[in-house]
Amino acid sequence: MAENPFFEPSTLPYGLPPFALIREEHYLPAFERGMADQLREVREIADNPEPATFGNTIEALERSGRILKRTVTVFSSISASDTTDGIREIETQISPRLTQHTDSILLDRALYARIKQVATDDPEEAWLLQKYRVDFVRAGADLSEDDQDRLRALNEELTRLATTFSQNLLTASTASALVVEDVKLLDGLAESTIKAIEKDGRYVLPLFNYTNQPALAELTDRETRRRLYELSIGRAPENFELAARMAALRAERAALLGFPNHAAYSVADQTAKTTDAVEEMLGKLVGPAVANVRREAEALSEQAGFPLEPWDWSFYAERVRKARYDFDAADLRPYFELDRVLRDGLFHAAGELYGITFADRDDLAGYHPDVRVFEVSDADGSPLGLFLFDPYARPTKRGGAWMNNLVTQSHLFGELPVVMNNLNITKPSEGPTLLTFEEVNTAFHEFGHALHGLFSDVRFPRVSGTDVPRDFVEYPSQVNEMWATWPSILANFARHHETGEPVPAELLEKMRAAEKFNQGFATVEYLAAALLDWAWHKPAAGEIVGDAEAFENAALERAGIAYDLVRPRYRTNYFAHIFVSGVGGYSAGYYSYIWSEVLDAESVDWFEENGGLTRGNGDHFRSTLLSVGGSRDVMDAFRDFRGRDPRIEPLLKRRGLEA
Repeated sequence: MAENPFFEPSTLPYGLPPFALIREEHYLPAFERGMADQLREVREIADNPEPATFGNTIEALERSGRILKRTVTVFSSISASDTTDGIREIETQISPRLTQHTDSILLDRALYARIKQVATDDPEEAWLLQKYRVDFVRAGADLSEDDQDRLRALNEELTRLATTFSQNLLTASTASALVVEDVKLLDGLAESTIKAIEKDGRYVLPLFNYTNQPALAELTDRETRRRLYELSIGRAPENFELAARMAALRAERAALLGFPNHAAYSVADQTAKTTDAVEEMLGKLVGPAVANVRREAEALSEQAGFPLEPWDWSFYAERVRKARYDFDAADLRPYFELDRVLRDGLFHAAGELYGITFADRDDLAGYHPDVRVFEVSDADGSPLGLFLFDPYARPTKRGGAWMNNLVTQSHLFGELPVVMNNLNITKPSEGPTLLTFEEVNTAFHEFGHALHGLFSDVRFPRVSGTDVPRDFVEYPSQVNEMWATWPSILANFARHHETGEPVPAELLEKMRAAEKFNQGFATVEYLAAALLDWAWHKPAAGEIVGDAEAFENAALERAGIAYDLVRPRYRTNYFAHIFVSGVGGYSAGYYSYIWSEVLDAESVDWFEENGGLTRGNGDHFRSTLLSVGGSRDVMDAFRDFRGRDPRIEPLLKRRGLEA
């Protein structure tokens, strides 16, 4: 495999992976060599006879594993965005071995002893040193040999189960799709959507990776809505058993590491720090949210004229919204053409706020024809990195939307960032791609993550860009959502795809007036998922769940969030955030979105108080928060930006949950 493209750094601009040269048969040899090389490098660090210093220990660890890093980065991107049967088979083989490899480093007693000897007076080095020490302790470096052996076994089983959960879910997104033969049953859907889902005379509507499918707001046929909803909540039933097993293994793992449960283990190195802090914050929201959603249900039932079922909520919510505010969300769609949203929305807002520019790089290729590549330049014209954009759904792509790095910024390696955004927009069979406002908002959100990665300006890859505590990482991306409705930005991209006319001012006024409508539903749907996640990860070791569906229902009842008409945004069987990553992911961490939104609401207030969309404000946000990544305490960075600790009141006001 002398020509394996992973064996040498990419020669493409910014180190963009050479996707055109990479074939499936390259992955396993690259994983093999990458793991072997890193273990040799780590052994040399641990056995170094010289006194332990930051340079020969911590910095040396940062430099290790370059081939493995390149391979993992590309493989994980492809497995999420454009998988194949071959990729799935490789994933099944390699995932537990990567876990073994990580454990062999983090449980190396000689290496850990050396790390404990390192001292430095440099603040950035001292912060990274502390992160390494915490990583090793949380991985089990202080455990006995027997306990470490058990920990390894737990991690390997968790990884295998998570891979199976993920693959079941990807299969279910199409296997459980709504199949309709009579187009009349799809009345209410946009004509472009109907054309896009036609397959050999039938219409196949694949599932998005959450409970409340977007089409439920549009389909006029109630029976079709019921079928779609039940397919959504019932998909991948085999994942219930996997979830229960994973929760039990995580509880045992937490006990080995000295924690009462996995939730306590999970939050200990986050900004929340304690389970009490999380429960206090969630508890403040449950009562007002449930009261709000009950009021909303009364209005919907009145509109419908009969007792509602869960599959009716979105449909009648849109009708009440239209009646109450004379606003129909579908009226906005002709004004949200994808390319215009991207260039005149996302890119334009970033230019106004930070002075950066984007240039098409049609000479550079992604891993799929739909992927577009842009070169990003700073305000002074200097290179900042590359941005890859993959907007469309396809059967080989997992659900949801996400950002990831293909190249991580660091001064240590002299590398600039290469970041990606993935969305799951239905690709029309012909004509322009018109978005819902929710899809526009998602695009701004994910682009906020991309900016976090692009603006990173740190020495070490371990703390670069979005490598921050999980309950902080959503914060910058949520702040970026504010520009989707900022008047000058909206006026720039919201133009009719045929006439070029701007979206009518009265339509925007109606949209803003209707913004807080249905917030009870949105908050209950989210909180139910967050509290379900929490329930799975609060039991102590040895507490076994026999019936996972019954456990789910009982957990929601105990939390005071059970409500027949509003299921959790993610039920257990398709809760990818918490069960796709075996060892961690967002497990006991789905609260992070609302935790981060507290910071987000405070920051939106700050922008509005200080003049809004100005270069000065953008530069302040960039320098205090976006550029520092995880190279310092993130809450100190927030205080530098905001000038004080966060308060929950702006969030309550935003969601219409004030007393």
